[in-house]
Amino acid sequence: MSGLFITMEGTDGSGKTTQIKLLSDYLEKAGYDVVCTREPGGTKIGEKIRNILIDAENKNMNDITEMFLYSAARAQLVKEVIIPKMNGGGIVISDRFVDSSIVYQGIAREIGEKEVKSVNKYAVGNLLPDITFLLELDFEKGIERKRQQSKLDRIEGENLYFHKKVFYGYKKIASKNSQRIKVIDASLSENEIHKIIVENVNSLINGRSF
Repeated sequence: MSGLFITMEGTDGSGKTTQIKLLSDYLEKAGYDVVCTREPGGTKIGEKIRNILIDAENKNMNDITEMFLYSAARAQLVKEVIIPKMNGGGIVISDRFVDSSIVYQGIAREIGEKEVKSVNKYAVGNLLPDITFLLELDFEKGIERKRQQSKLDRIEGENLYFHKKVFYGYKKIASKNSQRIKVIDASLSENEIHKIIVENVNSLINGRSF
């Protein structure tokens, strides 16, 4: 594959959507072929799975069911969107990827990091993001941001202890993957965060042929 795969991670309310839009606009203006997607979702099938996963009425969903549904949506996204775009030399920017499942299901749901990685091996093969930006924001502030924006979905509506485990779960995987995961203080201004992201992406692009 000759393209570039960029992912944005972080607790709910950390500002991923805003930064994805800013980065996409920047790269498109620079002449790159860019596609933005999200997890779960990004495909017709994936969006249907998303509706099941985030529906607040599905509070009784089993943790294992949740893990497999995320993985299923991801498998469809990889085959239908990510691989074709990268094979064509394009840039994919995804709101979440496997790191989210490792944190939310593996750590916060306590299924186990190894177990989640094993399941996702079938979904994505050896595909890894070229770079991942982790927007780090205090979990209480993040949920408050989401609450002000809209009604909380099933995952966002989990208790604070769950979101605390997510927050520290991200810290854990970031320390294990420091070469790929770039941690950014999400309390910085939008422009400051965007500047940091652009600097890192340009550095990556300059080291490769597009």
